[in-house]
Amino acid sequence: MNGIVVLALAAFVTFAPWRVRSEGQRLQVGMTLVRNARSLGALCLDGSLPAYHLHKGFGAGANNWLLQFEGGGWCNDIQSCLERAKTRHGSSRYMNRWEVFSGILSNNASLNPDFYNWNRVKLRYCDGASFVGNTIFNNGTSLLYFKGQKIWEAIIHDLLPKGLGKARKALLSGCSAGGLATFHHCDNFTKYLPNNASVKCLSDAGFFLDARDITLNHTMRFFFKSLVSLQGVEQNLNRNCTSSLFFPDLCFFPQYTLKYISTPYFILNSAYDVFQFHHSLVPPSADPRGHWNHCKLNPKACNPSQLNKLQGFRHYMLATLRPFYIYSGRGGMYINSCFAHCQSESQDTWFGADSPRINSKTIAEAVGDWYFSRNRSKEIDCAYPCDRTCKNLIP
Repeated sequence: MNGIVVLALAAFVTFAPWRVRSEGQRLQVGMTLVRNARSLGALCLDGSLPAYHLHKGFGAGANNWLLQFEGGGWCNDIQSCLERAKTRHGSSRYMNRWEVFSGILSNNASLNPDFYNWNRVKLRYCDGASFVGNTIFNNGTSLLYFKGQKIWEAIIHDLLPKGLGKARKALLSGCSAGGLATFHHCDNFTKYLPNNASVKCLSDAGFFLDARDITLNHTMRFFFKSLVSLQGVEQNLNRNCTSSLFFPDLCFFPQYTLKYISTPYFILNSAYDVFQFHHSLVPPSADPRGHWNHCKLNPKACNPSQLNKLQGFRHYMLATLRPFYIYSGRGGMYINSCFAHCQSESQDTWFGADSPRINSKTIAEAVGDWYFSRNRSKEIDCAYPCDRTCKNLIP
């Protein structure tokens, strides 16, 4: 199976972490390279330096930190990783020099009421294994650095003297493959911070399920298995999880490692996550004649049999999350029924007049209530198509 690669080319330049510019109401934050990363062996797939974007906090949020892992799929074989190394998700040479900070990264109190004045950091993604791999491929012709774990460590060490080491409150978050990264780095994150700091973690669209596709094959399981093997991931997975399973590589899936995470955790996910819909439930290999094409583009075009399979996927997600829902006293959850993928970085889904809601609560309100222990923090939506607040714009 080919790796999942996102192509995007952009010019490259280094910026001071506090440098920002504004186009209209859009906050754009300059990129910072991790200059000492090479000595730490923390390199992108092509050997370039890793990067992040930092917008400094102010006022009451000056000592609070929010770190957001960038998403962007994975690569699970040499060919797909070589292709990825020529894109912004495999090389800092192709990354956008400016990043728009919106949603949970916004500095506008009316758009991001709980985190707008925190130090907010976007960790750029250039390893292809959710910041967890640690090996090198070199056959004499091709050279690839699978150093996601080292990239994570290098960025943290670069941020500690810039104020992260004195954080009073901190939230480690991420979207998609970045959301998956939070499961693997959540407890480790707390070890870098003061003992009296309030540290919590949030995964947005990162709860990837070990589910069978419509032909009953474990497409996603085999994809992750090859990824774990190629990029040397197993050594960095949760030890309690890997020692408890016959197949340790399964611990790359959040459903197997979640119960071993001790740091307070919030899971934000659609029950009909469109990435999992298109790549796990109905991957191209399971639908060679394209019977699901119209349904994938528009849920209203799904026939009764297809809707039944989608409802089955939702049921499996909720059943998998049930122990967390019942037994996690400090955990939070927001599982809506929107056909979406990643809802914390986009302003219209994070916090707005027409944002999705469960029990009249937006995602931003639910996450804020959970982090600051203000109110109930486990929300589960009714099944599609009952929620009229969903936009259901399938990307």
